[in-house]
Amino acid sequence: MALQEDLRTQGDFLFRYRSYLPLGLVVVGLCVKVYQERFNGPASEGLISESLEAIALAVGLIGLAVRVVTIGFAPKDTSGRNTGAGQVAAVLNRTGAYSVCRNPLYVGNYLMWLAITLIAGNIWFVALFSLAFWIYYERIIYAEERFLRVKFGAAYLQWAETTPMFFPDLSRYEAPATRFDWRKVLRQEKNGFFVLMLLICVFSLAGDAAEGQLSVAEECATVSAALFAALVYVLLKFLKARTTILDTA
Repeated sequence: MALQEDLRTQGDFLFRYRSYLPLGLVVVGLCVKVYQERFNGPASEGLISESLEAIALAVGLIGLAVRVVTIGFAPKDTSGRNTGAGQVAAVLNRTGAYSVCRNPLYVGNYLMWLAITLIAGNIWFVALFSLAFWIYYERIIYAEERFLRVKFGAAYLQWAETTPMFFPDLSRYEAPATRFDWRKVLRQEKNGFFVLMLLICVFSLAGDAAEGQLSVAEECATVSAALFAALVYVLLKFLKARTTILDTA
């Protein structure tokens, strides 16, 4: 198989399962967190540990915000969580977040997953994650851009020529062409906030357990945040399944 076809095949596969395959990161990250706390515990306790968790939370929320802004202003039938249907794009997104970066959703993904690797507390793990993320999403982006190039032709090539692939160029910002759709955001991004809060809580508790000092009371803030996120998730899940409140006209 030619390299281009091989990359496209890999990209299509990874695109289809992009919501599940990165979960392996959680398993590896927990192992790193447990190792760090068990063998390097004294160096990561107290103020350093709390600061790291605060930084990780901030990075994760910034990543979620990037996704929220991107999806909220994206036209209908674009920037979706479609997996089984494969690539879908009714129009070519070129305004809003897409005016400064061709893949703003993946920038958001990177920041959210980066938050989890930061909590693990190992710089080498952060570096290896960043490398793996680049290799992983490079193939997905290749498959997506091939699809967009075929569908939109010269319009896509003109946009791609002047818009960075991943690292945003804020000087190129152009106001969104559509109104912000909060219903679409709540439908599609209900998972993100819940998963972020849950994983931060799990990693914090795992670190305490590895040190032999597991205490839910000491992790009251992270546990409360995770429970709140879970309640929000269940509520939005109910509204989506049983009502029309989150339906877009």
